[in-house]
Amino acid sequence: MIVSATKTQAGTAAEGRDGAQAPRLSTDFLNNFSEALMLIELAASDPGIVEDLQAWRSIGYREHFEASSLRCASAALAAYDGVDPRRRQAFEQVCQSMTRLVMTVNALLVELPRPAELPLIIEVASEALRKLISRSAQFINANGTVDIATFDDAALQKEIDRLLVR
Repeated sequence: MIVSATKTQAGTAAEGRDGAQAPRLSTDFLNNFSEALMLIELAASDPGIVEDLQAWRSIGYREHFEASSLRCASAALAAYDGVDPRRRQAFEQVCQSMTRLVMTVNALLVELPRPAELPLIIEVASEALRKLISRSAQFINANGTVDIATFDDAALQKEIDRLLVR
């Protein structure tokens, strides 16, 4: 049986002390960064996509859900408020890193003439952005109970495996 480490940890964090469902963070927020990733990857082969990427704007977790009409928006905000402030700050720093990465690629895509190494830059930036999105998703799926600054996929999976052996 394969068990996702973050889903197992998220499942234990979902119930409050009184047995009621605790508010949960939501990965819907990451759709904005996934859209930027898609646009970056498409821009390598379709220069017309650059305008769409130029229009992309970063938005914070709180701002995203304050403007959202999703049913889970208020719960996602309540969960976010419940995350340890140091972990929340580390998560926000990862989000800022993703934004800087997107903006850097954005600037290179409008540069004329385009750098000869642009395809390699896009490949490297896309991989880095994909990893940061994945790390952010794991933080959100664990409902903020992992320290994103020191998050180690392998160590977390080992801990979950150890718990499942019991």
